[in-house]
Amino acid sequence: MKLTRRIQASKRTPLLQVVKTSVAAVVAWIAAGSVLPEQLPVFAAIASLLVVQPSVNQSFGKASERSVGVISGVAVASILSMLLGQASWVVMLAILVAILLAWSLRMTTGTSNQVAISAMLVLALGASSPEYASARIIETLIGAAIGFVVNVVIVPPVLVSPVRESVVRLGNELASTLDRLAEALRVEQAEGDLEGLMIEARLLRPMKDAAQTAIEEGEESLTLNPRRSSHRSDLAELREILDRFSPVVTRLIGMTRAFRDHYDSGLHSEPSVRAIAEQLTRAAHDLRLIIRPSMTDPAPMTSEIPALTAPLVVAPPRSNHWVLIGSLMEDLRRIRESLLIDEEDFDA
Repeated sequence: MKLTRRIQASKRTPLLQVVKTSVAAVVAWIAAGSVLPEQLPVFAAIASLLVVQPSVNQSFGKASERSVGVISGVAVASILSMLLGQASWVVMLAILVAILLAWSLRMTTGTSNQVAISAMLVLALGASSPEYASARIIETLIGAAIGFVVNVVIVPPVLVSPVRESVVRLGNELASTLDRLAEALRVEQAEGDLEGLMIEARLLRPMKDAAQTAIEEGEESLTLNPRRSSHRSDLAELREILDRFSPVVTRLIGMTRAFRDHYDSGLHSEPSVRAIAEQLTRAAHDLRLIIRPSMTDPAPMTSEIPALTAPLVVAPPRSNHWVLIGSLMEDLRRIRESLLIDEEDFDA
């Protein structure tokens, strides 16, 4: 099972990506073979396979890494071959020199590996002439260019849908957590209920992090992408929604923790606590309104009008719950500010 997890991805590569990679390799092989018929175009095929990436920006980066790495590696192999010949120990020396050269120039890991691999392959395949070295460089450039062009021309990937899914998922869970906390404020809770409430609230943080990662991947997918103009506004809207949700996650976890730590059986009878519970229910309603335009098939809403229409004013607590109520009020105020389009005063 451990070996399987190491060699298998969590999800399959999209079929379109597999098709594009195959097309790029075949076209690169044919094109490089036509330009340089003396040798099998292995370098071109390898370059095209590596360059087709999940985003156009990543393809450009891989093309640059591959090109610089091959040019450097071929140069190292050619120089050592002319000076020392083609003995087996020269191959090992070439690998060492290539690694040290990449390290001294602070190349990326991918580029560094490519320098060493290219130097080793050129010497292992018997390159002893400058013509062979230059041919392998041209071959690699052809393969890298074809891989990049194929990724741009054939439906360049746009990762906006995963962003929408992750943001909507976070919004739905935020609304559900608000409803659960509101219900917990209204009725008496057992110790197990309080711990369950806290565990569910803590799950919001990894969901927020996942949405943030999806946003970053979506923005990268639009870089250098010819389809970016039709998707940039959607991604900007989703980022704005996530920016509004992020402080709500922090505040809601804090409210849940305060409720668990300061809970007692008489809390639900406090009028101020019941008023806060009502505001949490209203906040859940308004949060669902925010994510509704981003949903592909939204469920019917009981009301399309925001529920947080007026500041909450509460009287001083009648018991010793004032510390908890004060903490809940402050977090509720900040949640309200995040959900309201126009910030309003919030009096307590």
